[in-house]
Amino acid sequence: MQAVRVGICGLGTVGSGVANLLKQNGEEILRKTGRDIRLVHVGARRDHPDCDLSGIRVSRDIFAVVNDPQVDIVCELIGGTDSALELVRQAIKSGKHVVTANKALVAQYGEELFRLANAAGVSLMYEAGIAGGIPIVKAIREGLAGNRISRLAGIINGTSNYILTEMEVSGNRSFAEVLVEAQALGYAEADPTFDVEGIDAAHKLTILSSIAFGVPLRFDAIYTEGIANITVEDIHFASELGYRIKHLGITTQSELGVELRVHPTLVEKTHLLAQVNGVMNAVLVDSDAAGQTLYYGAGAGAGPTGSSVVADIIDIARNFPDGQRIPNLGFEPEALLDLPILSINETQSCHYLRLQVLDRPGVLARISTIMAQHNISIESLIQKDVRKTTAPIAIITDEVLEVAIIAAVSDLEALEEIVGSVSRIRVESF
Repeated sequence: MQAVRVGICGLGTVGSGVANLLKQNGEEILRKTGRDIRLVHVGARRDHPDCDLSGIRVSRDIFAVVNDPQVDIVCELIGGTDSALELVRQAIKSGKHVVTANKALVAQYGEELFRLANAAGVSLMYEAGIAGGIPIVKAIREGLAGNRISRLAGIINGTSNYILTEMEVSGNRSFAEVLVEAQALGYAEADPTFDVEGIDAAHKLTILSSIAFGVPLRFDAIYTEGIANITVEDIHFASELGYRIKHLGITTQSELGVELRVHPTLVEKTHLLAQVNGVMNAVLVDSDAAGQTLYYGAGAGAGPTGSSVVADIIDIARNFPDGQRIPNLGFEPEALLDLPILSINETQSCHYLRLQVLDRPGVLARISTIMAQHNISIESLIQKDVRKTTAPIAIITDEVLEVAIIAAVSDLEALEEIVGSVSRIRVESF
């Protein structure tokens, strides 16, 4: 059978992982595909010390890979959305299949690129862009193809999960302290904004929502909230109440529309999602026939992410030269439903509130009165007696509309007995 020739653009952590995996497992891949998959060209600004490229053409211009007539599949592994967008456009127009690990590219420009790929009769694969080595795209798009999916929730950023885990384990280290450690260990970038503010998770959730519900990619409509304001005190209170704090991406579909949100969330300690620690990722899927399924694994790294890239290469090779025949988002393009995306104010959740109150008689009664005025029931409450002029109180409410809890918090903060602002974190049951 005709050999399939691969070109890699970008030789960082993922690019080098792909190159090494193709070489190390070449015989195993041949047994599975019946084809010789050859790495023939690498485009990178510099060599990688852990990658042997002997016998492989190396260019310092990544576009040389795209323009190489000997390349059948282009792996875009440079990241970002400027050069990467032009690179993928050019590869598709040149009639080459494309594999990418670039979630931002797919979330923001996927619909355009999918149209171009369909028109050119080539594949655009992106498994590696979400949750590293977890084959979550394949699981939803193919394994659960016969199901109607109602909800998806995931820990899909290893950096934020590592920080929250270490804050809990240490018991006394702040967000800022653990972030510095994460940067020193290479788990967080020098500028960690994309990770800790939820932007990276939002890119991934945008794609997951589309393949789960058959809706267009709507990164512009997603609600994101970071973890920088989570305190050790919040983690301690959550634990006493029976929860752990996780940074979740959550998307649901109902008769009202689709929810798309990334934010810190209290999850019951007994749930499997609460057991996902460190840099690991996990995605929970609720579907009508299969029920609740959970997918767990390493969310990043040369091996895990390289594994997903190579899996996409293999899918294309098995159908070469035609490439992958499954619709890009799991639904036929003309069957995508442009459902409304609900604003965060239209969503309902239980909520955790932490208040610092003056030690005065009747303060709990005043708090309860305000909650009742907004039709909010208190499910759990902890009051710490610290023998000082102020004391912290933690509350778990019942499920309530977002606008109602916002109004209640505003009224609480107006009480003279409340010191400072009220901390608020959503609570989810699975």
